Amino acid sequence: MAYLKLDHVKKIYNNKVEAVKSFDLEINQGEFVAFLGPSGCGKTTTLRMIAGLEKVTKGDIILEGKSMIDLEPKDRNISMIFQSYAVWPHMSVFDNVAYALKLQKKSKEEISEIVHHVAKIYDIEQYLDRYPSQLSGGQRQRVAVARAIAVKPKLFLMDEPLSNLDAKLRVSMRTDLKRIHQDLGTTSIFVTHDQSEALSLADRIVVMNHGVIEQIGTPKEIYHESETMFIAKFIGSPPANFFTVKVELKDDKLYLVHPSFKFEYKGALKETLVQKYVDQEVVLSVRPENFTVNKKGVLKTNAQIIEPQGSHVIINVDINGEDVKIVTDQFDIETGDEIKLGFTDRIAFYDPKTEHRIK
Repeated sequence: MAYLKLDHVKKIYNNKVEAVKSFDLEINQGEFVAFLGPSGCGKTTTLRMIAGLEKVTKGDIILEGKSMIDLEPKDRNISMIFQSYAVWPHMSVFDNVAYALKLQKKSKEEISEIVHHVAKIYDIEQYLDRYPSQLSGGQRQRVAVARAIAVKPKLFLMDEPLSNLDAKLRVSMRTDLKRIHQDLGTTSIFVTHDQSEALSLADRIVVMNHGVIEQIGTPKEIYHESETMFIAKFIGSPPANFFTVKVELKDDKLYLVHPSFKFEYKGALKETLVQKYVDQEVVLSVRPENFTVNKKGVLKTNAQIIEPQGSHVIINVDINGEDVKIVTDQFDIETGDEIKLGFTDRIAFYDPKTEHRIK
């Protein structure tokens, strides 16, 4: 039995706006799951329904075999961290962390022990006598996390908790959150629009779009086996490139034909393409790192813009009027140079009508 189950959960506002259309998900105890998607996709609304801050229009939310939808937020034994930290400015760090423990009527000795324990874990023990105004943004966020974990919640919910931090601190806090999750084994749900956060933190990612789940999978599955064109566009920096190609069969050989290139395809999906898509168009998806550069190629073009990234270079080229981005470690290529491009075996195909991956 799943530790947490969302069963056909739906949220409709004012009997018109479907913020979440039908959400089905099972989460195992100790799992770290990220809800990922653009603004307005329904990820925060779903999180707030789990927390009890939004009413469920239809469906059920079941934790440890018991429905939660009729329970008040305070009775769900769930901790939530918000984007704005939400630490109380008039309380010391100690009192912020201890607040929920006091509501649980724990003894002073037990509260002190728990506060010092979690403060040590989150490296804020030296700040216990300070007030939030005396702390940096990263330190205030650590206080918010420590306060949430101190009560040993059944669920740990985080709504874009790193978005107010600068880039360097975000990376540092990301590492801290992952390490703490591994140490404590909390069941966590993390909402973000930042793909790098989701890919680096989560055991599984739920990609949402317009209130619908597009795909549930591991970071590896989401990136390398994107189920829809939306995900292939949304995940990756730079994202996947798309080419509309015609599938042609000649003398038992399968060719992919584009105005700028033509090559024989011998990959794993050959039989599927032969059976279903001969003389039809499909969408060829190529991630920027899955081009071969200046090796045996299928087309020639010129480097238009070079973007050095330290460990790699992003090369912008024009292919049949489309801007295409390539990632390579060939640092000697300069603007205007002619380059030969080919494809690795890691390419994907999508049906142009459904925009779903061809398998």
